[in-house]
Amino acid sequence: MAPHPFKVVRTDAEWRALLTPEQYAVMRQHGTERPGSCALLYEKRPGVFVCAGCDTPLFNNTVKFESGTGWPSFTTPIAGALGETVDKSHGMVRTEVHCGTCGSHMGHVFPDGPPPTGLRYCINGVALNFAPEG
Repeated sequence: MAPHPFKVVRTDAEWRALLTPEQYAVMRQHGTERPGSCALLYEKRPGVFVCAGCDTPLFNNTVKFESGTGWPSFTTPIAGALGETVDKSHGMVRTEVHCGTCGSHMGHVFPDGPPPTGLRYCINGVALNFAPEG
């Protein structure tokens, strides 16, 4: 049997016990939260945004920007923190991003962000927790 590709592996029952129903729908079933519904959209303090499923650091606050989309947006993830897959749902082809440690769905990355990367990591706020600096 091949090893599981993720360091953190949980049963479906364990995920359901750990996550809120909304987090489970987004992170384990590839859902999307309602735009503008997450307080992390407005988070501006120094710190790190981490995966709500396993606490892996994903984004530093310094790369967060206001995209006007209603979801937290970032230009660059922490190196090695995210994985990518092709998402062909809803009649579109997009790049889905997931936590590289537990595989939880985070959102999508688009090529319409600001410099220096030109990328916009559009992330579901419920998939994140914020760890303030200090």
